[in-house]
Amino acid sequence: MVLIIGFIIVCASVVGGLTLGGGNVMVLLHLSEFVTVLGICLGVMVIASPISVLKAVITKTIIALKGGPFSKSAYVDAMMMMYQVFMLSRKEGLMALEDHLSDPKNSEIFQRYPTFLNNAKATQFFVDTLRPIVDGRIKPEQLRGIVSSEIHSMNEEAHKPVNILALVGDSFPGIGICAAVLGIILTMGSVAEGAEVVGNKVAAALTGTFLGVFGAYGFINPLSALISSNNEAEERYFKLLGEGIISFANGMAPQMAIEMSRRSLLSSERPSADELEADLKGLNAAK
Repeated sequence: MVLIIGFIIVCASVVGGLTLGGGNVMVLLHLSEFVTVLGICLGVMVIASPISVLKAVITKTIIALKGGPFSKSAYVDAMMMMYQVFMLSRKEGLMALEDHLSDPKNSEIFQRYPTFLNNAKATQFFVDTLRPIVDGRIKPEQLRGIVSSEIHSMNEEAHKPVNILALVGDSFPGIGICAAVLGIILTMGSVAEGAEVVGNKVAAALTGTFLGVFGAYGFINPLSALISSNNEAEERYFKLLGEGIISFANGMAPQMAIEMSRRSLLSSERPSADELEADLKGLNAAK
């Protein structure tokens, strides 16, 4: 929603400024320039991107329109979920987690936290990270390297849509110039038709340049920056999960393992220590 508000402000500023200057917004509506500029930009994306990256651009744009991948409550839910898992392991042993890890969708613990369970990527990461410890296939001290490697791969994959949008944003002004040049070519063929016709065609050509600069700095580059910020938020979510599991696997008490997770978040995302402690005590009281 914030992204949409930003786009509206950008468009309203252009329309308002043009109107205050005595202009008419209709002078910008040259369909040929829109087709040329937007068509070339779409072609650039298709040429530069595998299908998987194009799908990721669409997915991450939709997430950005919705306001971001995670709210503060999603981080809290993840910590409370881990606390319950760790407490179960502490009381009944690691093997008590086997049923929860083998069938996450039917886990009573996971079902209490839909923001976690409905995120298939996060659920798989949590299961894949904790299961080797439950199975005894790796030692706790080996876990950090595995988690770091997986998060690095996720981050690299998540950044590909940002690279594509950055490429399109950098190309937009040049594409606008291409559209303007095409317009000037058409204009030169209409010189004999009179000054009014020539003026209209020059205005149309200049609209192409305007669309290129406007599209780059008003839409594509800000969207790219927002998606990059969302990627960082997603990375912190997975670091939160990984840090909790690593800390617990290395012998920390469940509450301290969750505290280590909490400290991996930004101040705007994490609850205070007192708030988290109250939430965890509420879980214990509800049992």
